[in-house]
Amino acid sequence: MSTTLQESISNTTRSAVVQNAHDHLEWLESEAIHIMREVAAECSNPVLLFSGGKDSIVMLRLAEKAFRPGRFPFPLMHIDTGHNFPEVIAFRDARAAELGERLIVRTLDESIAKGRIRLKSPDELRNPHQSVTLLDAIEEFGFDACFGGARRDEEKARAKERIFSFRDEFGQWDPKNQRPELWDLYNTRVHKGEHMRVFPISNWTEMDVWQYIARERLAVPSIYYAHKRPIVKRNGLLVPISNLMPVKEGETIVEESVRFRTVGDMTCTAPVASDAATVEDIIIETSTTRITERGATRMDDQTSDAAMEQRKKEGYF
Repeated sequence: MSTTLQESISNTTRSAVVQNAHDHLEWLESEAIHIMREVAAECSNPVLLFSGGKDSIVMLRLAEKAFRPGRFPFPLMHIDTGHNFPEVIAFRDARAAELGERLIVRTLDESIAKGRIRLKSPDELRNPHQSVTLLDAIEEFGFDACFGGARRDEEKARAKERIFSFRDEFGQWDPKNQRPELWDLYNTRVHKGEHMRVFPISNWTEMDVWQYIARERLAVPSIYYAHKRPIVKRNGLLVPISNLMPVKEGETIVEESVRFRTVGDMTCTAPVASDAATVEDIIIETSTTRITERGATRMDDQTSDAAMEQRKKEGYF
């Protein structure tokens, strides 16, 4: 085979791959926009959960495409543990202000002050307690639908959840009692006090998210990119050292090039070793990894699948 013919075949194959990726993202985007518009049409008081993380950043872009040039037909809301990464909180506030959309913030500190949450010790993980503050906020504002950026590829409990996830008057989820979703038809009916959790990017993967971020040229918090950070190696994870995560006896602090694949509470989110400094680098890195983003980085997920499912049943995201 001639060199010219080989190059022609290679270019044709590359073009086909690029086109397939484009078509795939177009389909995912179209499905998500359809779901958002369905909620806006069928539900009386929805809200979009926005943390400043990559998945909720994608959700904001989808909302822009679904409803601009008008305002979003719902506010944004974040349940702040008080232990979030400052870079992400700053990004959250700046992005909401840039869009000119209302941002509601409810904190676990407020719930603790009211006695709604009682920690066993000051250093107890706060992440599992977020459901209390979330359910209180849903009741406070009377929301009947909450958009979330959860994806089925993240972990097994989320893989069981439908796109429209019904929650009863106690905010609970029953995985054995879910509504059918045939032919993209969704049952949004709820009684007073009940609500839906809606996940428009359920069918997306971590790779899809980063390819969409690249295509749309979306800004993300700096900690998603490689940077030097003091860490210790603990239970197979790289634990970032801070006043919330002090060094334990016998541990040695080292400075490594790391990045965060997912961002959440500082006390339960670990980075991964990485030199990926651009979106393109992250896409290449993601294509070769064999470990899920939460499996590699979430200290609170180092428990059984049943434990995470139980948390979701109680109202967790």
